[in-house]
Amino acid sequence: MSAPTELPDLVSATLDLSRQRGFITSTRHETGRLLATLAAAKSGTLAELGTGCGVGSAWLSSGAATGARVVTAELDPALAEDVQDIFSATDNVEVVSGDWSVLEKYAPFALLFVDIREVMNDLDLVADLMEPGGIVVLDDFVPSAFWPPIIEGRVDTVRERWLTDERFAAVEMLIDPDASLLIATRR
Repeated sequence: MSAPTELPDLVSATLDLSRQRGFITSTRHETGRLLATLAAAKSGTLAELGTGCGVGSAWLSSGAATGARVVTAELDPALAEDVQDIFSATDNVEVVSGDWSVLEKYAPFALLFVDIREVMNDLDLVADLMEPGGIVVLDDFVPSAFWPPIIEGRVDTVRERWLTDERFAAVEMLIDPDASLLIATRR
């Protein structure tokens, strides 16, 4: 990959928390750089569903345009508090303790990063959370060379629905030989 090896300070801090908490997976640097790039082009509210240790939100914040804000929700109250501590000096990030649905009151979203499979399954709900022209980034897919997409011998109906729903212009993007994500723009 052709990108600087240095990471934004907030991203480094959230990765440190991930290691301390024993998280072996977090937002990949490729995905993070994409989030920062997309955030730079969006004003309004940017959100992450599935905070974990805040790596995705740190990437969003690192690229966020002036005036944009990032909201994120974490189900585990102790983890949410740790993530809040990391972002305490960051004016454009709000970490909320609760499940993803506590963020509905912040909609519509200009950019939404979704890392929760059950939310990805509810395309109607996500569509209603987005402003026209809003971008949804759906993480953690396994690449498929087939159409319809086949994973473990079954059609990946979540991916199939996202790539064919007329409310979105969508594309799958390979970020590593074993990982892909979907980017969908609300029409």
